Amino acid sequence: MQARNRKAFERRIIESEALTDFQKDVLLETLNIPRGTVITYKELARRIGKPRAYRAVGNALRANPFAPEVPCHRIVRSDNSIGGYSGRKDSRKKAKLLSAEGFKGFATMD
Repeated sequence: MQARNRKAFERRIIESEALTDFQKDVLLETLNIPRGTVITYKELARRIGKPRAYRAVGNALRANPFAPEVPCHRIVRSDNSIGGYSGRKDSRKKAKLLSAEGFKGFATMD
């Protein structure tokens, strides 16, 4: 994401009255995940200083109003399975987004 676009999304996240502070923290940290890479929900929770809140991280990402620009598709389960996307079990869409970014970590997609 270009620096100008990133700053715009950061501002939109921070100024959003529909998001809790926790959701804002999750979405802002999600912007730091580079294209073509993934991290786990647990790792994202650790990065925001809430290492045991990985389920809450998943819930925050499920409600991401800025997807895919705020790349919640880059977050996977601890067993490295792909998980859902956009609040649904839509792993094909998530896989397509990751593939378009050059991620090659999944041999098969369900």
